[in-house]
Amino acid sequence: MIDIAKKEIWYVTGSQHLYGEETLRQVASNSQQIVKGLNASSHIPVSIVFKPTVKTPDEITNVCQEANAEKNCIGIITWMHTFSPAKMWIRGLSILNKPICHLHTQFNAEIPWATIDMDFMNLNQSAHGDREFGFIMSRMRIKRKIVVGHWESENVHKKIGNWSRVVLGWDELQNLKVARIGDNMREVAVTEGDKVEAQIRFGFSVNGYDSSDIIKHLHKVTDKELNDLLAVYETSYRLTPSLLKGGAQRQSLVDAAKIELGLRAFLEEGGFKAFTDTFENLGNLKQLPGIATQRLMADGYGFGGEGDWKTAAMVRALKVMNYGLEGGTSFMEDYTYHFTPEKSFVLGSHMLEICPSISDGKPSCEVHPLGIGGKEDPARLVFNVGSGKAINVSLVDVGNRFRLLVNEVEAIKPMANLPKLPVARVLWDAKPNLEVAATAWILAGGAHHTVYSQAITTEFMEDFADIAGIELLVIDDKTSIRDFKDKINANEAYYNMFQHRL
Repeated sequence: MIDIAKKEIWYVTGSQHLYGEETLRQVASNSQQIVKGLNASSHIPVSIVFKPTVKTPDEITNVCQEANAEKNCIGIITWMHTFSPAKMWIRGLSILNKPICHLHTQFNAEIPWATIDMDFMNLNQSAHGDREFGFIMSRMRIKRKIVVGHWESENVHKKIGNWSRVVLGWDELQNLKVARIGDNMREVAVTEGDKVEAQIRFGFSVNGYDSSDIIKHLHKVTDKELNDLLAVYETSYRLTPSLLKGGAQRQSLVDAAKIELGLRAFLEEGGFKAFTDTFENLGNLKQLPGIATQRLMADGYGFGGEGDWKTAAMVRALKVMNYGLEGGTSFMEDYTYHFTPEKSFVLGSHMLEICPSISDGKPSCEVHPLGIGGKEDPARLVFNVGSGKAINVSLVDVGNRFRLLVNEVEAIKPMANLPKLPVARVLWDAKPNLEVAATAWILAGGAHHTVYSQAITTEFMEDFADIAGIELLVIDDKTSIRDFKDKINANEAYYNMFQHRL
């Protein structure tokens, strides 16, 4: 479901012919050694591919054209080992459409005090070569990731690794197909938006389908497929007694399994890796997909409730970024508050669709009434979410641009058991506190739907916003409402002024 095996990032070193062949051979050798070191790092999930040193405008343009054309190349890392006059880069950078990480490093870690001479100085000029390169990217208004430090340091590896994960997510969006099963929940504003502009900005497409497109796949489900999936349910989750064979609610679980098999077949046939549904548009589906959606998300699919295609796409992007990391990522919603004089918290949940990748322990499989939608009682996985740091992410369309909103949170253990709450849930402390966080979120127009991630941090989202060329607003320990208002106002002026260049 998530395959990154063939993805690669090209390592491009800049220099010039001024230094002679011996120096250029050393530049290439050093770069190859750096690439080897980066590929040995456990923090970097994709292959770093060495490219020959570029020394002329034509060589630079050629490697940028090749990067654009190579499907598996998802980005480039640049480094100026020596001085590389930046006007040489203008033509290549002007056509490059892949994300850039500017690694500001040098081959040696320390100055060799006893032996340093001008030959050494001419070879190791990244301290000012990278500044020349940085100027031209700033002059051209090119957003990029800048990583500073020695290439062997773990901190550098982590930063490059995090950026490469963001690039994987961005690459995923370029070809992502989102299936909107049914329409938007009626009269809801924030889950709407400009799907055409989203495809222009992010790459992913959103198209509508009917529940009948799922139903036709349900009719093809075989008894063996159904029994095999029910066996998976029985071993993977704690089924309530009424869902066991012969139980009073067993048929509800059978219907849920059929829906999962049909929905999965529909998504696979259409090449969709994200989807939405809504309880108002279920057609002949017997129940709202609960366990089906939860399990599909656990497998890497993006999801948004009530037609929320923006959140569905972002869940998929963060799932790809999350691949191989500890902690999970899920569709989420701010549902209700816990106000006390000492401290206030948010209970996050949804009707059914919280991903078990964030579960704290083995989920319970249960059937309960939904209360809305007029359908049969749906099966769902019920669990608490583990404590620890996380973020909530919301992508919203504010009319003249897309805004990415991030709130850093700390999940905590619920103060008591929740025996009558038949849905997955997580209790969190919103940073800096609920009063400021909720005020800032509402001021920014943040959605009630979010992507909740235990593995992805604000740094990832900052890199993503730079790559996408969209606005980023962060709510964290340092947020004050006065400063947050000023930033919103400044951003409004900035994006209105420079929209044509973004």
